[in-house]
Amino acid sequence: SRLSLGRIPPTATEKHDESQVMPLPRTRRLLVTMLNVAHRTHIIHGLLEVDVPKARRHIREHKARTGESLSFTSFTTTCLGKAIDMNKYMQACRNWRGQLVLYDEVDVSTEVEIDIDGRKFPVGHIIRGTSKRSFREIHDEIRAVQAAGRSSKAGKFARRVALLPGPVRTAFYSIASKTPSLLKAFAGTVLMTSVGIFGEGSGWGIPLAGHTLSVTLGGIGEKPGIVDGRIEIRKYLNVTLRSDHDIIDDAPAARFTQRFKELIESGYGIIEQDRVAWRSREQRFEWKRTLPLNRR
Repeated sequence: SRLSLGRIPPTATEKHDESQVMPLPRTRRLLVTMLNVAHRTHIIHGLLEVDVPKARRHIREHKARTGESLSFTSFTTTCLGKAIDMNKYMQACRNWRGQLVLYDEVDVSTEVEIDIDGRKFPVGHIIRGTSKRSFREIHDEIRAVQAAGRSSKAGKFARRVALLPGPVRTAFYSIASKTPSLLKAFAGTVLMTSVGIFGEGSGWGIPLAGHTLSVTLGGIGEKPGIVDGRIEIRKYLNVTLRSDHDIIDDAPAARFTQRFKELIESGYGIIEQDRVAWRSREQRFEWKRTLPLNRR
């Protein structure tokens, strides 16, 4: 039978001669509710081009040397945590009294790609205490999520909220947006998404989210750049920064943007961590070589 305006949407797919009707996934209903709440904020966007050959070259060399694929998402998360740690105002939240709440820890809510039956799916995951953790710790956590093939506790909670009626979901997210402790527990203090994992080429994503600061990693494209006075073809990562203008002013946002860009371009965390790891391995090897041989 056909779907009328006054009828509840079907729970299973219905096929017709020229079309099919299927239910809207609960996760999409949850997303619509979140976007409706986030739409009330006054936002500003910044579009960046970040030179990334140094980090990408190190990832390729590390894989050729060890066979291990380092996570680019872990690398950018490490840089983001460090940049926010230097200016915690970037993740400030307003409460019901109009006060600003600043957390010491940086909890990055991001998407991790997992493999289910040979298909890639993104799942939400919150990386806690990013500013106080090394690249290797963040990398290992993301790989553990991918190996487990499931989302975190926060993601499971979000699926339960999706079961609530629309008005109840809207009320919940309206309250959460003004309750920093609740927002931090189930959505982190800053959002980072990556549209580049779903395709190749240059391009920016324009996000709409409820966090004070959200970062969207776009595509990576080639274009001429100046290096040591020479023109070379370089790889540039497209990054979009979205911030709540009610909380963050232009000058602090510009300083944060410059610092975040510098950290990525310098290969912060990923190059240092690898050097430390290899130096530690070499020291252990030299120590074992100096041990006296056991003789009978």
